[in-house]
Amino acid sequence: MAAVALLFGVLAVQWLPILPPRWVSATAGSFAIVCLWRWPGLRWLAWMGMALGAAWASWCGSAAMQARLPRDLEGRDFVVTGAISDLPQVRKDATRFVLTVDRAWLDGRPVLLHGRLRLAWYTTRDNTVPAMAPCSRWRLSLRLKRPRGLVNPGGGDSERTALERGIVATGYVREDIANAPIGASGWCINTVRDGIARHIAGRVSDVHDAALLKAFAVGDTRDLSQRDWEVARANGISHLIAISGFHVGVAAIAGIWLLQGAYWLWPGLGLRMPRTQAQAMAALLVAALYSALAGFGLPTVRTLLMIAVVALMRCLRRQGNGAQSLALALIAILAMDPLAVLSAGFWLSFVGVTFLMLCLSAHGKGLKGFLRELSMGQLVMTLSLLPLTLWFFGEASLVGALSNLIAVPFVSFVIVPLALLGMLMLGLCPPLATLVFRLAAVLAHGQWWLLERLAGWPGAHWYLPEVKPWALVLATLGAWWLFLPRGVPLRGLGGLMFLPLLWPPIERPASGGFQVWMLDVGQGLSVVLRTRHHTLVYDTGARYPSEFDLGEAAVLPSLRALGIDRLDVLMVSHADNDHAGGTQAVAAAFPTAERFAGEPAHMPLPMRACEAGQAWDWDGVRFRLLSPPMDQRDGKGNDRSCVLLVEGAGGRVLLTGDIGSQVESRLTTEVPPGPPLVLQVPHHGSRSSSSVVFIRGLKPDWGLVSAGWRNRFGHPHPAVVARYTELGVPLLNTADQGAILVNIPAAGPPVIAATWRAYRARYWRE
Repeated sequence: MAAVALLFGVLAVQWLPILPPRWVSATAGSFAIVCLWRWPGLRWLAWMGMALGAAWASWCGSAAMQARLPRDLEGRDFVVTGAISDLPQVRKDATRFVLTVDRAWLDGRPVLLHGRLRLAWYTTRDNTVPAMAPCSRWRLSLRLKRPRGLVNPGGGDSERTALERGIVATGYVREDIANAPIGASGWCINTVRDGIARHIAGRVSDVHDAALLKAFAVGDTRDLSQRDWEVARANGISHLIAISGFHVGVAAIAGIWLLQGAYWLWPGLGLRMPRTQAQAMAALLVAALYSALAGFGLPTVRTLLMIAVVALMRCLRRQGNGAQSLALALIAILAMDPLAVLSAGFWLSFVGVTFLMLCLSAHGKGLKGFLRELSMGQLVMTLSLLPLTLWFFGEASLVGALSNLIAVPFVSFVIVPLALLGMLMLGLCPPLATLVFRLAAVLAHGQWWLLERLAGWPGAHWYLPEVKPWALVLATLGAWWLFLPRGVPLRGLGGLMFLPLLWPPIERPASGGFQVWMLDVGQGLSVVLRTRHHTLVYDTGARYPSEFDLGEAAVLPSLRALGIDRLDVLMVSHADNDHAGGTQAVAAAFPTAERFAGEPAHMPLPMRACEAGQAWDWDGVRFRLLSPPMDQRDGKGNDRSCVLLVEGAGGRVLLTGDIGSQVESRLTTEVPPGPPLVLQVPHHGSRSSSSVVFIRGLKPDWGLVSAGWRNRFGHPHPAVVARYTELGVPLLNTADQGAILVNIPAAGPPVIAATWRAYRARYWRE
């Protein structure tokens, strides 16, 4: 009960848009501690446990937010000394790493900056970046800003992730001859992890097999490709890739076996130390070492804490059960870091283990009983974690139960023990280590071949609209109900509680009306237009050399979260990367969509040319292309942008891409007067666009700007903002508001229905 009360208190704080002052948290926490100490037996003190959890979470959240780079110092150049605290990722465009700050200077003066920085060191003109070893200390010139991410329906929350991981600023290394390592490289557990990874790479000839083995052995996922993660998600085995908590349990069992071997070789050890207590400490020691090799990820820490609780009880000769161990592990994690509740791993770990404890019972002994427990365990985990998986990731795998039934025992009882044996042989007999690693790599290769086949099965990627909190709770209770013991009446009704999760209501515009979503894709553009039964996507954001694709990372998750499973038209205004970079990802997800582009010859896949005069009707809404003219269809550049006018009964939207002043002047005569107009501000609000004549001629009721936060172009330009302001046109910018939803009903003017940063306000959001 104490653990649950503490958890609810910590969780309640995470829904707040603003945290209370720290003195309020300190007062509430002190009062709760006094009450719990003075009257420990009263029932109402569960509320004090919740108050203590809320106060502690609020205090830690405030401290983490105050540790971030001050806003008035964003975009400045700092000189920083610190140590690399992760395994640096080397890519063709940059080396990415996390630096723990020792000292920082701004303009030659010391500044108060402590914490972790997420940085990129981009390749120089000669395509080189200095080699960076884990734990090494550096002096670097950095351009920094506060953590800030894209905010869209169904998208990830990088600002929440930064808070949970203690990232106080992000940035990149500036070119400076003074950038250099400081003295000799230091030592930490990441040095050992990197060394083992290098040994594996040097002993396994196949690069991909080595990458898989490094992930299984020491949690080093740097060499896994985007395709590898897609296969893992399709099979529901991402938890196995970077060392799961179950692997730590296997390591603990290995520790027990090692000690049993020692007692068998030297029976006299039993006179010096009782075997039970010695086995408990050996299990804890080996589990701790292996957790360190995994980088102390949350699933491994949770398992390690549970093992520590059991080991302590054994040493004290006290009996305990799994529920007590789980509760004590939960209390320990929340006491150390209440912000851990912000991570998906926290919930997947504890909820999964809780369901296994509640729903599984012994099914006999021997191989038959083991296999039944294993199969039932996978079924329990698949159904119980389905709501949370959809909540955090927006997708689930229907083949995951089968994949895990194959992968979990094979990885945990074959590949991981071989990896542990190989690591042990590195110090005892290096030639034998080579043979062990190669055998493990061959087995990993065979398993991955099978998983790639399963990833192509129907249902491997299963997407549902965005999950509502009440549907999440209801489905979780339904899973618990389904696995109640035999004899409990109406167990099958638990399946009905999944219905709001699996078939959520989807709000669609009425005939004659439509919705406009301007997505937050940074310095780029992507707009979703939705009528009663049809959908059009206009532009797809950028794709970067680092393989970060806004089409994959922002556009597709938003479409899935909105319940859009069919795309009718994909229109790309022109071929600039910030508009067309994500086209291939979106087109691959919706291969039947009709495709249009302003510069089809420069697109990465076949597309029809946009031509002025093309028009169609969907559900009482008129779509009409105004530009480019037919006689300019072979042109190139911003003025080749597809200009689309969408007209409903109650309002209109004009999408302009990156057109310049020449096309703007023509549009003022081609867009007739009509219902209220919502304008996509041309070219992200660049200084050469949005002339006074253009704004006066169109008389828009709203202007929507798609721009990146603190982008290097300065969009929207202050002069452009001033023009719209002077002419009485309110502007909304995705850089400030996140994704923007405009409802244009069949009867009535356009309404700004939601700006996503305000709609999903949380205290960690900028």
